[in-house]
Amino acid sequence: MRGYFGIGVEGINKPFNVGNLFRSAHAFGASFVFNVAATYRRADGNQTDTSDALANLPFYEFPTLGDFKLPKGCSLVGVELLDNAVMLPSFTHPRCAAYVLGPEKSSLSPEITARCDHILKIPTKFCLNVGIAGALVMYDRLIAQGKYEPRPVMAGGPPLPERFRKPAPLAEVALAERDGEELEDGAA
Repeated sequence: MRGYFGIGVEGINKPFNVGNLFRSAHAFGASFVFNVAATYRRADGNQTDTSDALANLPFYEFPTLGDFKLPKGCSLVGVELLDNAVMLPSFTHPRCAAYVLGPEKSSLSPEITARCDHILKIPTKFCLNVGIAGALVMYDRLIAQGKYEPRPVMAGGPPLPERFRKPAPLAEVALAERDGEELEDGAA
């Protein structure tokens, strides 16, 4: 998937969790981070943002929702537990997107929800903290890009190239050769 994404918050209750969100955004390759109608003090967030995301990503502060602007062609995606929201596993991410999460003690405002092109929700029993919720959305976007081997039907990952395979321990080989039958003394 070409394009870009940014992620941010409307309102802030816990700056440490926003620092965690911004750190995760940096790790997942976000193009920018933002806040709307919130004051984010870098000194507070840096206690959890150990990558110093704001030194490496554009950070946009919008004092009010009226000031909030996105690039042309960028879809606003709200992350909220609403009945009419699309479940994250069924959501197709826009090529160019800005994901917005609400404060943890309340929800996205009706005003920003009305501006969203899409609303998605993470299938959980109750709200997650903003850092975890954002990381799940960014991980899902990464997986949806299709750059990785498909998941196998059986447990585990795709087959490893021959040079990375380790031979089975001798006891397991002997047990397999006997069709799983243990010796009479209880040893494998």
